[in-house]
Order: sequence, then structure tokens, then C-alpha cells
Amino acid sequence: MSIPLPHNTRSDRRIRLGVIINPIAGLGGKVALKGTDGSHTAAEAMRRGAVPMASVRARRALSRMNADFGSMDVLTGFGELGETVVREFGIEPLLVGGAQPDATTADDTRIAAGEMARAGADLILFAGGDGTARDIFDAVGERTPVLGVPSGVKMYSGIFGITPEKAGDVASDFLANGAAGECLRLGEIMDVDDDLALDSRPSPHLYGCARVPYERSRVQQAKAGGARNEEVALEALCRQIAATMDPDSLYVFGPGTTTQAILRAAGIDGTLLGVDAVCGGRLAGADLTESDLLALSAGKRVRIVVGVIGGQGFLFGRGNQQISAEVIRRAGNDQIIVVSSLQKILALDAPRLFVDTGDAELDASLRGYIRVETAPSQSLVCGVV
Repeated sequence: MSIPLPHNTRSDRRIRLGVIINPIAGLGGKVALKGTDGSHTAAEAMRRGAVPMASVRARRALSRMNADFGSMDVLTGFGELGETVVREFGIEPLLVGGAQPDATTADDTRIAAGEMARAGADLILFAGGDGTARDIFDAVGERTPVLGVPSGVKMYSGIFGITPEKAGDVASDFLANGAAGECLRLGEIMDVDDDLALDSRPSPHLYGCARVPYERSRVQQAKAGGARNEEVALEALCRQIAATMDPDSLYVFGPGTTTQAILRAAGIDGTLLGVDAVCGGRLAGADLTESDLLALSAGKRVRIVVGVIGGQGFLFGRGNQQISAEVIRRAGNDQIIVVSSLQKILALDAPRLFVDTGDAELDASLRGYIRVETAPSQSLVCGVV
């Protein structure tokens, strides 16, 4: 049974923060699964050697709010749903939902979020991905503001902080301002059905809109789909890259339609939502995990080819966690090839790109400027933040 909580009216003045951690969020990323919705997928991820990271990323966000906790009530779920991490900050939380079994489910997330909303939470800060966002939206709709600590595989929705630290900063500022409504916007919740992973052209669809604390440089936009005419504009560039690949190098191709176009031009069938490797004009491995990439790259010169996520501007950390910090280090920052249509770059909320590998030192080294190939013999330089 959950602990009864009185509704927190605006006259109470004491802020209430809800914290939800989906402990299996993001498990599939480095082991080449397309998400971790459902117990079977999570079990498969663990079988492949996945390491849970949602709690780690939640700690990074909450560490930015440590000074605020004395002035607020923190509501969270039992055990791994939030209690374990919250108590590490010296907080005595108000627990919602029921005592957790060995494994949490989507229903546990929905129940916790619903009780937080009824208890007057001013903000629900959650660590998860698009699936977790959908579960919380099912429970609270637009009643309670939400903000995501990016911890999933896909994260196409426009309700996540750019990094865990920025999510914590935005939450802190929002609550410090009295959870003022003028700081909110409607953020799109987007998702791809994991059952469509083998579809030749899956695309995220709009599931709903939640109220989100927003600061342009710290909260990501929703992923935008690309138009077919952009593919046509990229064809010449993709053919050029395919024709000039060094046969002695191992090329690591991130997911997406742009990288797929390069592989097709090279006569190779790739994995739309996975990470592939090519060496000597042949497919060296398809739908690879982080450990696969490290094994293949041993002793080789490595080059990484990635596209830009439309509407968001991410290079690393969204849907391509297999290309981990260690894989990028093995290649070297100067061996990253970014390919995008000019239209996709100009359509970004601001002409800048983002990285969120989970390794603060590497992220810092990637920040600055990077060249983006947009057409044969044409490129532009974008800032990376």
C-alpha cells in the first residue's frame, strides 16, 4: 500500500518534487537493442552484458539540485524506482506506490506518477526514455509538469534535458521560481513502436504533449522526420563518400537514413536502426554492440560516420549508444565524419549540435566546432555544445 499524502495546495509554499527512475531504461543501447520496453527485452539486454545506467544518470541530475532539497518535499517510488538513489542525498522521501517486486514494470511507473500528481507534485523529474515518458503521460497527462533525465535508447521526445546535468539545472531553476507557469511549454512525446524495428522506414509518431519546464539551450527539441527530397539531395554526397572510403580503415556507421544511403551506394545492406561496420568494401559486422565494435576495431584505423538527428541536432547519445566513449576515443575526434542535408541543419531550433556520451571528459573534448558534409565538395561548420 502507498503512504497517503495530503494534497499540496499552492498556499502551502513548500515545493514538491517527484522523482521516478526506470531502472532498465537504456539497457539496450550499447548491446544493439532498439529499446528496453518489456521484460523480455530487458532480460535479453542483461544476457548480452548490459549495465544499468539510469540510476547513474539520475544521480548526475540530482547532484545539481543538492542545495535545493532542504526546501522541498521529495516524492519517489520504493526501491529502485527512486528511493535508493534519493536516500543517497540524505533525503527522507515521501514514498508513493507500493513496495517493489524484483523487477519494476510500466504499471509501477504509472501508479507512482499518478500518486505524485494527486499529491500536488510541482514537477516530476524522471530518468528514462520515450517509453517511460509515455507511461508517465498516461498517468498525468498535462496536469503535472514533467522533465526527463535522458537515460533511454531513442529519446525522440522534446521533454528531455540535453544532458543529465542540464536536466537538473532546469529543474532547479524551475522550482526555485516557484514552479511558475510562464516557464512551461508543451513538449511533444514521440515514440517508435519497438515491434517496428525491422521496418524499412520506421518513424517516430506523436503520442501526446506534456507540460515541460523549458530553456532553449538546455532542453532538446522533438525529433523531426526527414522528407524524401532531402534523400535525393544527399545522393550525390553519399555516392562520393562510398567511392572514396579507405579500404584499410574500419568504418563505423551510425543508424539512420543518411548513413544507410551511403551503405547502399557502396552496395552494402546495412541496419537502419543499428550500428554497422565496413572494412575493405565489405560488411564487417551488422547491428553491432559496443563490445563488437571494440573487438573489430582492435589494431585498425577507425572512422565513424554519423548523421544528425533531425529537430534535435544530436550526434552521439541518442539511439547510437553502441558508439560509446571508448569507441570514439579509439577512432579519435578527428576521424568523425558528420553527414547531413543542409535543410536539416537549418531547420534546427539553433544551428548547433549536441553530444551526450555519458563520459563528461569526452563530451568536453567534442565540444567546439565540427565540419558537417552537406553535398559533394560542400560543407559547413557547426558548433557542438
